[in-house]
Amino acid sequence: MPEVVTSILINEKNRILILKRSNKVGTYNGCWSGIAGYIEEGETPIQTALKEIKEETNIDKDNVKLLKKSDAIEFTDLYKNKKYDWIVYPFLFKLIKKSKIKIDWEHTDYRWINPSDIYSFETVPRLKEVISKLLM
Repeated sequence: MPEVVTSILINEKNRILILKRSNKVGTYNGCWSGIAGYIEEGETPIQTALKEIKEETNIDKDNVKLLKKSDAIEFTDLYKNKKYDWIVYPFLFKLIKKSKIKIDWEHTDYRWINPSDIYSFETVPRLKEVISKLLM
């Protein structure tokens, strides 16, 4: 069962960062997501979260502060006729100082949005639930 982290990054204007997944990634091409990645052997979820923030946005771990983590969410999903059983570890981080986002190959676009606007985007499964849990 794949274990992944999903980190929501919030800025000084209380907007959250969403990233549009490229066609080069294995799942959910073209969908919007938080900062996400697989937990590798020997890593804790928080270590993976900080590593993925750096890889996917070029923001250093010293420029984010953990505000909240939520219980893992387990669910099954079907994507392109393949079944996936996911365990997702959600995190909420605050951006300490304004930074220029530099996305990697996994994404084609990014946006800072009001959390309530997430409902107008096609997202990866359960992203709306993750955002709701973290911002309550």
